[in-house]
Amino acid sequence: MLEKLKQEVLQANLNLVTHGLVIFTWGNVSAIDRTEGLIVIKPSGISYNGMKEEDMVVLDLEGKVVEGALKPSTDAPTHIKLYKSFPNIGSVSHTHSTYATAWAQAGKDIPNIGTTHSDYFKDNIPCTRPMTPEEIESGYEHETGKVIVERFEGLNPDFTPGVLVNNHGSFTWGCNAHQAMHNAVVLEQVAKMAFIAFMINPELKMNEELIKKHFYRKHGEGAYYGQDGI
Repeated sequence: MLEKLKQEVLQANLNLVTHGLVIFTWGNVSAIDRTEGLIVIKPSGISYNGMKEEDMVVLDLEGKVVEGALKPSTDAPTHIKLYKSFPNIGSVSHTHSTYATAWAQAGKDIPNIGTTHSDYFKDNIPCTRPMTPEEIESGYEHETGKVIVERFEGLNPDFTPGVLVNNHGSFTWGCNAHQAMHNAVVLEQVAKMAFIAFMINPELKMNEELIKKHFYRKHGEGAYYGQDGI
């Protein structure tokens, strides 16, 4: 079942390790087949070393295991909430990468202060509010998804494909597993560059016209970056 999607999800999870975004079991990637209404996700607490395609777990949109001998990632309810709320996304990635998580632990948005950021994220990368004790005690992972969705009121998740969860870590998404993973790599690098830039000049400002130019040359109807059909 969903063998091609399982392979894509496995490879995206392994690529998080290759790019230095996860250690031990600190992350997960999932992807959805919108036609079937089924999600493939990494199993919970399983080391990336030796992880195989058949280890991937298939869930429905209510979180019920449809196929797989292992338990799904404990973050599955967060992924499911994002799939239900952001209809254009095809994959979700979650990591505790160093710089992105540092911004999340500080409870701060990552300001858009450079063209690299603008190439991928139109706006600041938002950080959610702190969760209440009731949210933490009642369906914590589902409530994590809800505070992410709440934070995106007035924001376009297609134009800002990532978020910081206060005190926790980052989630990114994309049209497929490769893109969700790719956006996680970019978010970490952007978080690192922003930290260094503010250390050098705490008063720095960004040219708003540069933000628009760099974002829209890669996104939207007028995009012209790259090669046609590739």
